[in-house]
Amino acid sequence: MIDSSVFTPWTFFTDLGLIFGLILIGKLIRVKVKIIQKLFIPPSLIAGLLGLAFGPNGLGWIPFTDNLGTYAAVLIALVFGALPLSSPKVSMKEVSDRVGPMWVFAQLGMLLQWALAGLFGLFVLKLIWPDLNDSFGVMLSTGFYGGHGTAAAIGSAYEGLGWDEARSLGMTTATVGVVCAIIGGLIFIKWAARNKHTAFISDFNDLPNELRSGLLPKEKRDAVGEATTSSISIESLTLQMAFIFVVALIGYLISQGVKMYYPKLELPVFSCAFIVGLLFKKVFDRTGVSDYICPNTTQRMSSFFTDLLVACGVASIKLGVVVKYALPLVVLIVFGVLMVASITFFFGRRLSKTYWFERSIFAWGWWTGTMAMGIALIRIVDPKLLSKAMDDYALAYLPIAPIEILLITFVPILFVSGYGLWLMLACLAFSILLLLLAKKMGWWIRKK
Repeated sequence: MIDSSVFTPWTFFTDLGLIFGLILIGKLIRVKVKIIQKLFIPPSLIAGLLGLAFGPNGLGWIPFTDNLGTYAAVLIALVFGALPLSSPKVSMKEVSDRVGPMWVFAQLGMLLQWALAGLFGLFVLKLIWPDLNDSFGVMLSTGFYGGHGTAAAIGSAYEGLGWDEARSLGMTTATVGVVCAIIGGLIFIKWAARNKHTAFISDFNDLPNELRSGLLPKEKRDAVGEATTSSISIESLTLQMAFIFVVALIGYLISQGVKMYYPKLELPVFSCAFIVGLLFKKVFDRTGVSDYICPNTTQRMSSFFTDLLVACGVASIKLGVVVKYALPLVVLIVFGVLMVASITFFFGRRLSKTYWFERSIFAWGWWTGTMAMGIALIRIVDPKLLSKAMDDYALAYLPIAPIEILLITFVPILFVSGYGLWLMLACLAFSILLLLLAKKMGWWIRKK
């Protein structure tokens, strides 16, 4: 019998085996339970909820160690380390010519969510509950816009800065956000279909069965990736994984090195891994190494790490923290849902020349849940992806990603240092400049 109170390679093996077992149970539930299919709840989230209910933070029946939260922090470094390796070569000119309005829309969605949630926490929630941490408001955007990955990253940063409750709060808002993304999304879709705002479908029942159950028939299966090396020398999957782990490891070493010389500067490991990945990608593109990196494989591995991250992150939520902050958390989430809905559909109508609802519903799923939730929702209203909304979002996200990384990196540092208000005001000011740019460029559309 393994003692879960002492961490060894075998307890890590046990944690991993238990998590994978819960993911299999979550998948079985997704396949068999119709209500779960209709809500598009991913198996990784079901696994996390089962781990939370029956693990040490719940009934105590599943003998997880106390390291689930740490696993989440490691996994997010791997996720961000893999992202640059799978990114295509796209020029900034192509981005600006094709998807300027979409860039403004997506950038506004990010900046306004962070700014308004942070200011709501500072000037409303702190007024009612003075003992709240100054960063309480940004826990909304940490979970909604950022998702479980950002919650793990920011939670780890705050733990290093002395606020251990941040991870549980961020994971909670991320979990609630996924549910809001789907339930709210389905309500919006039914309203849009009834009022003839959808361009491709008129009924939710048009959705293919494989998107509900998540099981693909043989004729619709695609390849996970392609072999770029001969297995007689090294297995291709081993090579792809080696690149990702080395990138994440160098990111970790940089973070620890900075912390050693500047103890007050806590650079998140995932941010460092992302930057290292970008540098590696530049070098690989110039030296031809990129020809032996399979983007499909690295992207799938990033998704694999994300599934594990969600399961571990949700299972590691400390229910005592959620109960402690239950009332302000409910107020924050209600405000967040109303805020994101207003931002999404108001600006979506005015910054989309075509298919405004398809683009907006994708943004709703992304900005409250995850990119996967956005994809699930747009597949309902645009099954064949004829609106090209996802293509445009992918291009528009390229100039957004660096700003997002900077925000996630410096939100904990600046809030702890007492400069959180100035950061939120800067986000608000940048949003206003974007609106002025959109009007000057002719991207702003007046709707009747």
